[in-house]
Amino acid sequence: MADSKVEFINIKVSEIAPNPEQPRKFFSEEAQDELTNSIKENGLLQPIVVRPVEGAKAPYMLIAGERRWRSCQAAGLEVIPAKVVEGATEEEAYVLSIAENVNRADMTIMEEAGAYADLKAAGWTPAKIAKQFGKTETHITWRLGLLTLRPEVAEMVDQGQIKNNLAWHIAQLNPANQMVAAMRYVRGDFDSEAEAQHFANGLKMMEQQTSLTNEKAPTAEEQEKQKKAKAKAKDGLGKAEEVLIPLLEELAEKKPEDLAVILGDDLARHLRVVGRLYAKVQMVRNLLSKAQGIQRAMAEEFNKAAVEVQQEAAAAKKTEAAAKPEVKAADEPQSTARKAAAKPGPKPAARTATGAKAPARRTPAKKPEAAAK
Repeated sequence: MADSKVEFINIKVSEIAPNPEQPRKFFSEEAQDELTNSIKENGLLQPIVVRPVEGAKAPYMLIAGERRWRSCQAAGLEVIPAKVVEGATEEEAYVLSIAENVNRADMTIMEEAGAYADLKAAGWTPAKIAKQFGKTETHITWRLGLLTLRPEVAEMVDQGQIKNNLAWHIAQLNPANQMVAAMRYVRGDFDSEAEAQHFANGLKMMEQQTSLTNEKAPTAEEQEKQKKAKAKAKDGLGKAEEVLIPLLEELAEKKPEDLAVILGDDLARHLRVVGRLYAKVQMVRNLLSKAQGIQRAMAEEFNKAAVEVQQEAAAAKKTEAAAKPEVKAADEPQSTARKAAAKPGPKPAARTATGAKAPARRTPAKKPEAAAK
């Protein structure tokens, strides 16, 4: 903004309009009320920054200081001090507004990411953005990576339910898995943020179809190797529980001055060995946590596949039922009539004396031979 002209003047509050491209969208009501009360008591101590706008309803537009401008309105001030920047381009004004807000605690991480994305869309590289605002290039890149979060998860991040580092790992997933990882973390399924990250990474591996398990069933030889490896690991853990843990517990019960006397010249060796143990335990614990994340992701994938199979079976059953011919209600009387016609009716009863006489029974004719006799 080398060609820009700057001056300080008093401007009517009604002559200033907010910037519609303001990178900050969320304003804490509590913090706003505190600022309003402070302005009522002490006045506006830090001028706002505006630029003149030709042909607009309000002759000035805010560059920086929207919270102060809002509080001045709430405090009933009619005129406030302002720093007027003439000749600033839209991009320069936007950079100024970001610079004012980017390091404030009340600017949400998603607002920060959106502001950097706007500059990137204008042709800024992450390196240039980082230099402009005193950040590292990695910081800018990670913030930009959050923009792939689905809205529900982004809201959890803004509300502080999901921390920034974990949010980036979740953002690498497809939208469905983002929701799975976020909901499981928020409801407390993990003991730490690291466990949640490992779970998210496991889901990512499943998405990339990384070979976590062989498609074919393991051979008898492979099963035997797995069995031996499991038994060896179990035996090693058993020895650690029997020997190492009791030793460490015994040392932990002592006072430092007692250990100084008891261990004597061997103290330095104990310290060195325990230091190596600590480093190895931390490394193995991290590996086990990653393995657990992969295991949980595999279980999640299996459950998802099981649900899909059930849904497909239900859909197939529904389709099969729909394909069967239905008996129409109009056809039922006709069918009943046909059955009635096919069934023989009851035999007529013999007539009584009061009715017509029944026909007389005829006696069969005698054979000719019998007549001759």
